[in-house]
Amino acid sequence: MKLPEQGKLLRIFIGEGDTYKGRPLYETIVLKAREMNLAGATVLKGVMGYGANSRLHTSKVLRLSEDMPLIIEIVDTEENLELIMPFLEETVKEGLITIEAAKVIIYRHKKIDKL
Repeated sequence: MKLPEQGKLLRIFIGEGDTYKGRPLYETIVLKAREMNLAGATVLKGVMGYGANSRLHTSKVLRLSEDMPLIIEIVDTEENLELIMPFLEETVKEGLITIEAAKVIIYRHKKIDKL
């Protein structure tokens, strides 16, 4: 797959404890992105954060949280990212979704030799 230089970055801010049909939501979103052949997705785990309800999520020892903040980043064309939006509307019940311009410098993979 080749990405144009001017791509888009989709960011989905959710909690680690968020689920969809009994499965972790972050996993569900990444697998859906893969199924849709989007260029790639990465899940980043935050050490501290809060959202619309101002509830603090932190990994501090005295205040353990099982709902650490997560960010899922997906870079692709705007047209391809629009295809996953109905799925996100259905699955993301709490959180934040943003999209912004991304200048793609390199997008390549290592060729895997087939036996």
